[in-house]
Amino acid sequence: MSARDNTEPVEHVYAAVDLGTNNCRLLVARPSAEGFRVVDAFSRIVRLGEGVEGNRRLSVEAMDRTIAALKICAEKMRRRKVTRARCVATAACRKAQNCDEFLARVNEEAGLYLETITAEEEAGLAVAGCRPLLEAKTRHALVFDIGGGSTELIWAEHHPERGIEPIALTSLPFGVVSIAERHGGGEFSPEQYESLVRRLAGDLGAFEAAHGINEKMRQGGVQMIGTSGTVTTLSGVHLGLRKYDRRQVDGLWLSFADARSAAERLRSMNLEQRAAHPCIGRGRADLVVAGCAVLEAIRRTWPCDRLRVADRGVREGLLLS
Repeated sequence: MSARDNTEPVEHVYAAVDLGTNNCRLLVARPSAEGFRVVDAFSRIVRLGEGVEGNRRLSVEAMDRTIAALKICAEKMRRRKVTRARCVATAACRKAQNCDEFLARVNEEAGLYLETITAEEEAGLAVAGCRPLLEAKTRHALVFDIGGGSTELIWAEHHPERGIEPIALTSLPFGVVSIAERHGGGEFSPEQYESLVRRLAGDLGAFEAAHGINEKMRQGGVQMIGTSGTVTTLSGVHLGLRKYDRRQVDGLWLSFADARSAAERLRSMNLEQRAAHPCIGRGRADLVVAGCAVLEAIRRTWPCDRLRVADRGVREGLLLS
């Protein structure tokens, strides 16, 4: 047999890293008929954006925590023999004046090239990652991503053949970390919570006024998808999970009545009780109520019965692209 006959096509192994304001996430995957098959994953709360809202700088402690997580990502990528990778950073790095210093440290200490993407690209990747959750009958989709430092909204048209095409998107300068920091650790009185929801709904109103989404909802054929720690956490609470299980959460249809009931349960807890909840943990305990406020503002702006929960987003969008 000749050397040519022994040659086999290269099977690429892809990796995607999504570094947000609060989380560092990795997916490693191989191509498959359905798109890709995940062979490794990693997620850690790093709070890179801690304090950025106030001083526009990444702290040394936050950078150290994040680089430690990125080193784990790099090791997993080496172990899985990744051939192609893309690593992106979002809101915290967009806001920080010392972002270049951090990116240089990541390259030197973790051996990863990390790029800061625009809010528009982040939103586009998130909606691409959620495409498999769209029903065939869906004509339009409203996708939202409640992040740590920002909230992205994507209004898109869905073609069963051509896929999903964003019509408009916006990135609003509030997320669970920035809101919690402004309110002293994420504790809200009922009056503070209601005031916050009303203010956030006012900010969302401009997107509705520009695109007339409610009218499309009344006509039918609009699907809402939520991709964020807020909606996955509320789903876990609603399901009564003793341990968070992505298989039960990703793709779940969650009614807004059930989401509000779960949110009320979380708001009635103190910080320690939320930290002890198996679907929350200490890393999210002071952030989840802020996320509930953003979700409630979204519900008031675009009243509908239910949303599709996506435990997926930028990483999947990177792999699919």
